[in-house]
Amino acid sequence: MSLLSDLINIDLTDSTEKVIAEYIWIGGSSCMDLRSKARTLSGPVTNPRKLPKWNYDGSSTNQATGEDSEVILYPQAIFKDPFRRGNNILVLCDTYTPGGDPISTNTRYNAAKIFNDPDVVAEEPWFGIEQEYTLLQKESKWPIGFPAGVSPPAQGHYYCGIGADKIFGRDIVEAHYKACLYAGINHGGINSEVAPGQWEYQVGPSTGISAGDELWVSRYILKRIAEIAGVVVCFDPEPVQKGWNGAGAHTNFSTKTMRNEGGFKFIREAIEKLGLKHKEHIALYGEGNERRLTGKNETANYNNFIWGVGNRQVSIRVGKDVEKAGKGYFEDRRPGSNMDPYLVTSMIAETTLLWKRM
Repeated sequence: MSLLSDLINIDLTDSTEKVIAEYIWIGGSSCMDLRSKARTLSGPVTNPRKLPKWNYDGSSTNQATGEDSEVILYPQAIFKDPFRRGNNILVLCDTYTPGGDPISTNTRYNAAKIFNDPDVVAEEPWFGIEQEYTLLQKESKWPIGFPAGVSPPAQGHYYCGIGADKIFGRDIVEAHYKACLYAGINHGGINSEVAPGQWEYQVGPSTGISAGDELWVSRYILKRIAEIAGVVVCFDPEPVQKGWNGAGAHTNFSTKTMRNEGGFKFIREAIEKLGLKHKEHIALYGEGNERRLTGKNETANYNNFIWGVGNRQVSIRVGKDVEKAGKGYFEDRRPGSNMDPYLVTSMIAETTLLWKRM
């Protein structure tokens, strides 16, 4: 092991009470613009409200002008740091002006208001998000496992596959899986997807705003691990066209009423409400998502809303086991892989649970 590796892996726990806190936030340069910086704390902290606010130069993240560039970070959630370990932490923050107003890219602020609504809290909304992504070669920005200039065998060989001729990047995926569990993220599992270098992991079931918090931090951890490996993580909904499946973030949703006996009636009612708001939802379900939702490759057309039981060519899928049990959850298959989970989860909750106020 090199001196650099030795130094990076120093455990501070036994030698000092000081803790390193990595503050994470969402920038404004793109829909997947994660940023972070670290500071030293005098000791362990488990409550985000006891952490100091911080600031950064918003003119360098496309979130402020040079004349008035200060943006304030408000700590909102704490996770164990799988990179530094010990008592060190990852701190998810949202962003405000010095006057205390949320800036325009702070989608968490409005989502939290929806999830704190008493009518929403009473229904205990659960989300399970299936995050798909593609690992790219750093230089060519082409998926790992795709030979340069040569089309690999058609999709179908790679989904949940085994073997060096079918699976690419498993070490990154396994490291991410364990790092998320260490961090305290409710990571549900992994599988390879239909294209070389394409993978999926699941976050949840998580309640309310925590679903968005956990997904954003899981994305941060994934990008950090891929950085170490010299690989790029791509969340584009259609990274490779020519008939290949795109990458989505299917969002599973249930409420207490849906999970109880007779809940299938309420599942149907919720789906009907989502259908009436299809245009509003689809407009915020990810940049470039129209390239993925073509009506082919296990998608419904971007412009149409349809649902069905056991069908993957739909906007909303209900599992056959849910229909049989008469209760459970449904899967919104429309969100693209680069969707903002604060927007998607809060819109689903608002449309289905606060319909009478809209």
